[in-house]
Amino acid sequence: MTGEQKRRLSDVVFGPPRDPMSPETRKHIALAAFLAWIGIGADGLSSSAYGPAEAYIALGAHSQLALYLAFATAFTVFVISLAYNQVIELFPNGGGGYKVATRLVGPYAGLVAGSALIVDYVLTIAISVAAGVDALFSLVPPVHQSVKLEVEVAVICVLIYLNLRGMRESIKVLAPIFIGFVMTHFALIAYGIVSHEAGIGTEVQQTFQETAQLAGQAGWFFVVAIFLKAYSLGGGTYTGIEAVSNNVNMLKEPRVRTGKWTMLLMALSLSITAAGIILLYLLWDVVPSHTGETLNAVVFGSIIDSLGFHGTASHALLTVVLFFEGALLFVAANTGFLGGPAVLANMAVDRWVPNQFSALSSRLVTRNGVLLMGLAALAILVWTGGYVSLLVVLYTVNVFITFTLSLLGLTFYWWRQRRDVDGAPRRLLLSGLALLITAGILVVIIIERFLQGGSVTLVITSVVVGIGLMIRHHYARVRKLTEKFEREHRWRMRDLPSPPAPPDPSQPTAVFLVSANRGIGQHMAERVEALFPGHFRAFVFLSVGTVDSESYGSEQALRTMQYETRATLDALVNYAQYCGKSSVWRDAYGSDRLAELEQLALAVREEFPQSVFFASRLVFEKDYPWNRWLHSQTPLAIQRLLNERGVELVILPVALEETPKPGGAAPAPA
Repeated sequence: MTGEQKRRLSDVVFGPPRDPMSPETRKHIALAAFLAWIGIGADGLSSSAYGPAEAYIALGAHSQLALYLAFATAFTVFVISLAYNQVIELFPNGGGGYKVATRLVGPYAGLVAGSALIVDYVLTIAISVAAGVDALFSLVPPVHQSVKLEVEVAVICVLIYLNLRGMRESIKVLAPIFIGFVMTHFALIAYGIVSHEAGIGTEVQQTFQETAQLAGQAGWFFVVAIFLKAYSLGGGTYTGIEAVSNNVNMLKEPRVRTGKWTMLLMALSLSITAAGIILLYLLWDVVPSHTGETLNAVVFGSIIDSLGFHGTASHALLTVVLFFEGALLFVAANTGFLGGPAVLANMAVDRWVPNQFSALSSRLVTRNGVLLMGLAALAILVWTGGYVSLLVVLYTVNVFITFTLSLLGLTFYWWRQRRDVDGAPRRLLLSGLALLITAGILVVIIIERFLQGGSVTLVITSVVVGIGLMIRHHYARVRKLTEKFEREHRWRMRDLPSPPAPPDPSQPTAVFLVSANRGIGQHMAERVEALFPGHFRAFVFLSVGTVDSESYGSEQALRTMQYETRATLDALVNYAQYCGKSSVWRDAYGSDRLAELEQLALAVREEFPQSVFFASRLVFEKDYPWNRWLHSQTPLAIQRLLNERGVELVILPVALEETPKPGGAAPAPA
């Protein structure tokens, strides 16, 4: 299959490419507050399917404490949400906890926060899919439970495909599900509470009495310990808050305002749903099922039966409710495919992960990140067997590592600004309160569940941190070597004695595929002239500006990239003309560097039929296996593509010498 046939097949499967330089493209994929609430905030709202249940079950025989738990959950959601509005204000281009920790605490704190977020988003996919399938399988006989894992794997594969097509399409597909969940669950919560309105006062009084009685028997420390255990295990309920701040760059302008509206919608819906469901457990005296039903299935089934529906009608209504619940959990899994690649892209820009994770596909999604998140979620799901209680522990630890580091950064920031910015003391108080809450939950969950999964997620996150440190060290070393190489081949624009003649297409022409490094481009021209003295009468320099997650963050970033690319090309053309070669440059911009290079090269070949193409490849003194993984293999790939079209391309080695050798680089012409 030729390159052109592969592109056509890709367009059919994933959709046609988008032009990243067009303002209309940005408008098309940017999300309004309502769509963002669906695509991003659904993570938090869907956690009401498992967060409140895990917290309530943790109370055991002391279920009366659920009244305190409901109010504490609603209060915590709003405190953390309000604090994270400050993240949206300070970082309107997105990045969330990773950027907050990096900029306000330090790069290594950012690495820890980013690593925790990556694992967190992988677990978002795994736990959401597992809980969603659990909800749907509550409707079928227990004998069918054996195929749940296979269904979960299939769901993740479908979500990978949807996200490779592009975020906007996946959200449009899932929007009706989200709206159905909100309507059915809000209606059942409202009825379930109102129908017990007469007994609420009795429940409150009984809660106070039983609390006092329990404290008298076992002491207040025991009461607080039981409550904190349940409260911390419900920590997965707050996950959508981070997702909103992490993806502000995907929102419509004005981003800050849209982000705050998204956060408000998420906080209101999450607090009503989570706190409301906990109250339902208490008011309807719910007991965990031993036949595979979720706690939500039990309480909603009881509410539907109380409405006078029985038998087939009752099961049909419950099916509708649990279908929307399970489907919304799949929407939440989609959040992992949005937020996880965004974190990987931000970390790739800072060189904590391989450069490839900042690359955008032709559909302007971080394809490598989507694939990594999906495959990692599949591995976690298979390893845990889709057991939600274990996934909740793994999930909550990383959620609150990021929360704590982010809020620590905000607290530091407002402490430094307390005398210089109006309102800083109030914001400092809010950040500090949120920090105390999240740090407290983190400590409790680690201590309480250290041997039941807490230690595992800490080990996994530590491994990610260690890999990040090694990758950063490698890129720092390579950057020093390439900067040294550019200094050795420095060229400054020279005035020409006379206007240069335009290249003659009928003459032998050397076409150079160059990057932003002027020194490497100049070195290639020197080597070609040394290898083929006087043969090539004209030089053409080609460069493709790669639109990655960083440059696509704003229109200004795109224009800056374009300016820098053309400045490099101007310098190389000036060098060639000074050396007596007719020379021009051509540029292109896109998310897929390889595809853009191929099209540009073929167009130049038509213009200059007597041309030979040259590219460069970095060569290290010590060639470790990970060098090929951490660096782009574009030269080899473009050589293969052009050779298929009958176009010759020669790859010139560029040796990066760590040990200085006598002689050095050839001097630039005088």
